[in-house]
Amino acid sequence: MSNWYSIFPKNPLLSISTWILFCFVPLYFVFRTTSTLIVSIAVAILIVYIICFRFSYSTNNGLVYVCISLEMVINAVMTVLFGYIYFAFFTAFFIGRIRHTVGFYIMYGLHIAMTVGSIIGGFFIETELFIKEIPFIVIVVFGVILGPFYIYSTNKRDKLQGQLATANERISELSVYEERQRIARDLHDTLGQKLSMVGLKSDLAIRLVKKDQDAAIQELRDIRQTASIALKEVREMVSNMKAVKIEDELLHVQQILTAADIKMIIEGKSEFNHIPAIIGNTLSMCLKEAVNNVVRHSKATECKITIKQKSDVIQLTVLDNGIGISNMNRKPSSNGLNGMKERVEFVNGDLEISEENGTLVKVTLPNVIMYQKENSKRN
Repeated sequence: MSNWYSIFPKNPLLSISTWILFCFVPLYFVFRTTSTLIVSIAVAILIVYIICFRFSYSTNNGLVYVCISLEMVINAVMTVLFGYIYFAFFTAFFIGRIRHTVGFYIMYGLHIAMTVGSIIGGFFIETELFIKEIPFIVIVVFGVILGPFYIYSTNKRDKLQGQLATANERISELSVYEERQRIARDLHDTLGQKLSMVGLKSDLAIRLVKKDQDAAIQELRDIRQTASIALKEVREMVSNMKAVKIEDELLHVQQILTAADIKMIIEGKSEFNHIPAIIGNTLSMCLKEAVNNVVRHSKATECKITIKQKSDVIQLTVLDNGIGISNMNRKPSSNGLNGMKERVEFVNGDLEISEENGTLVKVTLPNVIMYQKENSKRN
């Protein structure tokens, strides 16, 4: 609520009308036949009540309960002495503003008890007056019972909506961050391999330019083709249009290993068409990064790639006969290894890196679609 006099959230006109109808107008009809002194006292009490109501709005500590208690006392006194029960209506709506759950229920219970008690006491003192006021008493009592829950639930809903909006903003920020991380990993995995190939072929072309110009020209053409492929992959990657196929990646891997004079051995047969797209992408990127590390850091002469596809998992192993990861003078890029780990963990897979007469990279991914198909056949 934006103002202290607000009874109905986001509707100040209705709140002002409620104050006039339930506070000032009844004051005129109730006290129009009494003496001037009594009317003056009633008006003074009204001013005190409004001041107390306004002060309780601006108080955030324990004094708010003191102010509400004083408002209850004023309401009880005015009800018993003059049959003026309308302060209870405004106190009830203010109790709904209390955010502390225990404090809300305590003040809510006390207010109902004091309001009902003062009405019963007023019936014994001013029976005729209270009989005339029964319709208004019923309205006020309903307001005292239902009003606090209306305001309390409205405030709680607004608070939850605010928290939800904050959470959505945070999720959006994290989504943007995660997307940037994904693009960074994809760029690293894709460009790293292609640029390594460009570097190797450039060195080869330099060596061949004086010995065999035709071979050097062919290497330069391969460099241009590789650069074109890399540019195309980057464009497709940024636009999120590319689904990497393992067959295509194996061809690229074979090219880079051949350019680096590393013998490539492939074992295992897989039904690549049955691999889920996200698993295929993850497997291709892991294969690309693993081979990239073999070319850059292992000093190997042979690289063995094994792909095993079972009903529920796909296993990829890349084993080289190099010096081993612990003996490398220049370690593989942490960005590349972390990227592999993040990709594998994202699809609930496992990544193992060990030394076995070289470096062994083992990736195990769940083959979800194939697993479901097998289960359906069994059932």
